[in-house]
Amino acid sequence: MQEKAVIKYALGLPEAEEDYPFGPQARVFKVRGKMFALLGHQEWQGVADVAMLNLKSDPNEALMLRDIFPAILPGYHMNKKHWNSVMLDGSVPPAEVTRMIDRSYALVVRSLPKAQRQSMEIR
Repeated sequence: MQEKAVIKYALGLPEAEEDYPFGPQARVFKVRGKMFALLGHQEWQGVADVAMLNLKSDPNEALMLRDIFPAILPGYHMNKKHWNSVMLDGSVPPAEVTRMIDRSYALVVRSLPKAQRQSMEIR
């Protein structure tokens, strides 16, 4: 999945917004002030500047995804139990990337108070 498609998809989620709290090199996607994704760049397999997407995940699912896809790694600069880094090198199918974005968003929305989350949940 291309970086521009990731940005468009993430910002298309209900009440999603972008922020740059870590500087211009790290685009953070938030819902109600809580981060559900971080998009940056990292060296990957000898290639400089590969887009990297950090996403929240269920701990068991995070491990499973790392086993299936070589381009999914423990979350870079994140809690490695709850976050994965997805190298956007084209090896992870776009449908899987969007599913992981949806899952990350849903996990964050579910952590919000009930009154805030009702209109945002993905079913």
